[in-house]
Amino acid sequence: MRLDKFLWCVRLCKTRSTAVEECKRGHVRLNGLVAKASAEVQVGHDVSIRQAPIWRVFGVKAIPASRVGAKLVPELIMDRTPWEDLEKQEMAHKVQADGRSHGAGRPTKRERRDLERFQGE
Repeated sequence: MRLDKFLWCVRLCKTRSTAVEECKRGHVRLNGLVAKASAEVQVGHDVSIRQAPIWRVFGVKAIPASRVGAKLVPELIMDRTPWEDLEKQEMAHKVQADGRSHGAGRPTKRERRDLERFQGE
């Protein structure tokens, strides 16, 4: 199966064209080497995809016939990303979420409801 189609089928990329773009940018590796979208994926290969700030590593267990539901993805790929990298990614998400200060930009749904209660609507 083509690499771009595989990434789409196992829900690592939202669309197939997004998978092609990720390959063109060099954000996808097959067995440690930068891969084109047309590279063939086989059982036993390692697929790495860049999810800033880390590389997520997945082992291929099986090749799907077509796109599968989210619940079936663990039967097709195995996550081999080191625990330290996952912690680093979690910290990056927390830092990014803390960057928005209250009152900056459009209010969230919760803030809007609080405002309406305060104004008596």
